[in-house]
Amino acid sequence: MSKQYCIKGITPNGKVFRPSDWADRLCGVMSSFRPPDDDGDPRFTFSPYVTPETIEDVKCVIVDTQLADIDVRALDFVLNFAKDNHLVLIELNETSS
Repeated sequence: MSKQYCIKGITPNGKVFRPSDWADRLCGVMSSFRPPDDDGDPRFTFSPYVTPETIEDVKCVIVDTQLADIDVRALDFVLNFAKDNHLVLIELNETSS
């Protein structure tokens, strides 16, 4: 079982995070972190562990903790990005692996 987190592109006081394409940029940086059997090209597709979403008109990034199975530093990087930029971080339901 793994956990998922949602990084919302807003601060706790409701300020929208900029630049507006931050979610795509973050997911692009993380695109090479993939399961061993994933044949997607990181130049054109995102990692299944770090994906951009728009939820209720707010840019978000969904992060799966299975990312730590590849490199724990990658998971730390993404979660610390949220913390360092004072973004809302929500723990979602556990998923089956």
